[in-house]
This record gives sequence, structure tokens and C-alpha cells, in this order.
Amino acid sequence: MSAHSTDRPWWYRGPEAVGALTRQQVDRSVDGVRYVGGVTRLIWEVVLRTVKGFRGRTGGRLRLSAIAAQMTRVGVRSIPIILLVQIFIGIILALNLAPTLDAYGQLERVADVVAIAVFRELGPLISAIILSGFAGAAIAAELGAMVEGEEIKALRAHALDPIRFLVAPRVIATTIMMVGLTVIADVTGVLGGLLTAVGILNLDAWVYMDMTRAALRLNDYYTGLAKGAIFGAIIATLACYEGLNVKGGAEGVGRATTVTVVKSIVALIGADVVFTAIFYVVGW
Repeated sequence: MSAHSTDRPWWYRGPEAVGALTRQQVDRSVDGVRYVGGVTRLIWEVVLRTVKGFRGRTGGRLRLSAIAAQMTRVGVRSIPIILLVQIFIGIILALNLAPTLDAYGQLERVADVVAIAVFRELGPLISAIILSGFAGAAIAAELGAMVEGEEIKALRAHALDPIRFLVAPRVIATTIMMVGLTVIADVTGVLGGLLTAVGILNLDAWVYMDMTRAALRLNDYYTGLAKGAIFGAIIATLACYEGLNVKGGAEGVGRATTVTVVKSIVALIGADVVFTAIFYVVGW
């Protein structure tokens, strides 16, 4: 702060500070609106390219080989870490629930809680968080490197649409694979609870499985899959948006990968809250 500003009377400096703070908050709000608008526009463009691509138009046809390659890169390579984390989730849930349920003589009900928690919430959410760090950061870094290497400009110069060639395959592949990873996560989480119930809590395996089947409904399965699909689309869209808007060379690419993971996790948890509230209201 300059000497001239410190000489100003308090009744002047006070409103000046409030005005500066207000302007800063307004600028942040405007940036947030612009960001949401940019992501929404990208989603809409991906939807349009996808519809045109699967209609079989020659000029806008999506390459299935590109989608399959991204599915392998994004989803298949994520399976081992998903398996490891979800089996730990099942074990943790069972061990934490056991003392309370045993105090009420309902130890076998550990199967109910583990199954519902994994199928409705922890299966899709934990898998999506893992995928945001595993695949989201990689997508942002890859597209960011293309932007800095002017490969995106080269595509446009040759009348090739970067959304169709680069973004749409990644969004489609991540959405599809998140559904598949959710199924794997559900089965693995229940398996972790089963192993804990049989090996540590001394419950019968058939009793545990019968309790699991009785507790689960089709709505529990479908809501988890719906969340998985939306979570996959969120991760890929945010990663692509951050990658396509990289500035500042290698430092900008690194910043984009970090921002992608942070914003993806926040967006995933926020979307999960919205979905959970909607499902609660409609009775699902």
C-alpha cells in the first residue's frame, strides 16, 4: 500500500476496501458463470457430434476404433485399482458396522448395510473418484499437450473437428466404462464384506448371501448405474475442457491436470448429493 493511500482518512479507506473486496467477489462469480457456460457448451457439442456420428453421416461419423481404444485406456487399466480399493471398502464397512449391530443382536444385518451402501453410493462414487485421478488427469494432460504443440490448430486448419476426433470418443468411452466399473465395484465391495463376515465375524456365507439378496432391489442397482454413467460424463467433460483451455506451456499443462482432479471430485460429490436427494424424494 502506498504512502498516499495510508494518508487517506479512515472513512475513505473503509469503503474503498469494501469496494475492492466486492469487485473481487463479482469477478470470481463471473469467472464461475463463464466456466459453467463453457462446460455446458462443450457437453452440448459432444451430444450433437455423438448423435450425428451414430446416425452414420459420412462427414461426422465417429470412429468406433477410437472409442474402443479410449475404453481400454480409461477403463480396462483402471480395473486392478478399483478391485483393490472396493474390496477394502467392503472390509472397512463390515468391521465398523459389526460392533453396533452385534449389540442389538442383528450381526447378520451387516450384509444389508454393506450391500445397499456399496450399490447405491460407494460403488459408483469411489470408482469415479479413482477414475478422476487415473484417467481425468491423463486426458487433461494429453489434450493440453496437443494444445501447446498446436496440434489442435493443425486439425482445424485441415477442416477436422477436434470435438469429434478428440473429445467425443473420450467422453463416450469414459461414460460407458464407468458403468462397467460400477458393476465390478459393486460385486467386489460385497465380496469384501462377505470375506470379512465369514472369516472374522463367523457368519455363514449362505446366510450372508441370502441377506444380501433380500436387502437389494432393482432400484438400488439401477440408481448406482445411472450415477456411474453421469459421473463418467462429468469426469471426461471437465478433463477435456481443462485440457483444451490450457495456457502457459508445460506449467499450464501441469496446472490443468491438478485442477481437473480437484474440480472433478467436487463436481462428483455435488452431483451425488443431488442424485441422492432426488432418489429420496421420489422414493427410490
